[in-house]
Amino acid sequence: MTTSTSPQYGIAPPDYRLPSETHLGRVRLQVADLDRSIAYYETVIGFRVIERNGNTALLGPHDDDRVIVELQSKAGVNPVARRGHIGLYHFAILLPDRAALGRFVQHLGERGEYAGMSDHLVSEAVYLTDPDGLGIEVYADRPRSEWAVDNGQLAMASIPLDVPAVVAAAHGEKWNGAPAGTVLGHVHLYVRNLDEAAAFYHAGLGLDKIVWGYPGALFMSAGGYHHHLGTNTWAANAPLSTEDDARLLDWEVIVPAASDVDAAAASLQRAGAIVQRENGDALATDPWGTRVRVRVP
Repeated sequence: MTTSTSPQYGIAPPDYRLPSETHLGRVRLQVADLDRSIAYYETVIGFRVIERNGNTALLGPHDDDRVIVELQSKAGVNPVARRGHIGLYHFAILLPDRAALGRFVQHLGERGEYAGMSDHLVSEAVYLTDPDGLGIEVYADRPRSEWAVDNGQLAMASIPLDVPAVVAAAHGEKWNGAPAGTVLGHVHLYVRNLDEAAAFYHAGLGLDKIVWGYPGALFMSAGGYHHHLGTNTWAANAPLSTEDDARLLDWEVIVPAASDVDAAAASLQRAGAIVQRENGDALATDPWGTRVRVRVP
């Protein structure tokens, strides 16, 4: 195993490849009660409402106008089933550094919030669910210089998080909400088949395969990141998300130029996907009904 200082790992797609500057924009979530969800995302996650209009609210970090979550309410939708739905496993909020994660973990403890916790080698993470059962990861990356490569793929794992060390990184500072520089780091989906997921997201959309040896999962990204997208078959027999469920409506891939949107759209079409165009954006739906939107900043 060697330490990586440049992205000498992964498998490039066979056709179009997303630019290295690619990153994620926002997730759009369908929820049952907008006020309830806003209260959760403000008090627990530490977001602020950037804009609210009717049944829609845009949320993001403090001192930053970046929208990370768009909530759209639909009265009466069902919460996510305990075993999940094919579609969203979780969306992941990337904090700017370990100190911010330490402040967040301490904040959860002070509130008595339950959270799962894991060290993934490339990152350190905590896991929560919102009032509708939608999964959330909040995490901080380790420096890329510390990421290790194993047989051509990044070394990733799920081992116990050293919680005292993470909290100590906060140096006693209190959590005052998600700080400027917080972004949507990745999206992780339940799928039924990893080969079909690769056909759509790797060969079609143009993400590199980064980790393919993790049991039941495939991780993909642009620009050598550990993953902008995770897919797994850990709930392969779960039902598909429907219009009557709390769910992920779509997620955004941000590319540098309109020509990149066009190229991604053409590649998805060559891979057999149906692509719609909307105000310059390209929208395509994966084999299980999850919609991805490719757009410029």
